[in-house]
Amino acid sequence: MLQLRPNCECCDRDLPPDSTEARICSFECTFCASCVTQRLAGVCPNCGGDFAPRPRRVGAVLARNPASTERVFKPRPLG
Repeated sequence: MLQLRPNCECCDRDLPPDSTEARICSFECTFCASCVTQRLAGVCPNCGGDFAPRPRRVGAVLARNPASTERVFKPRPLG
């Protein structure tokens, strides 16, 4: 099951479980759509993989399977 990490690793923006702005790589590195396009050029800086929209988790399913609360923050410069 996906962890649904709570923030962008690059800019620390909050990414709640129902966010349509969250992007993940195959290792679940989590970034916001803005950082993926503007800072990372679509390539994960941790593993070199590409990104896909993170699936959303809502309602009763979220209540039974809560998202992670562990924040990962590794700031990266523009460019």
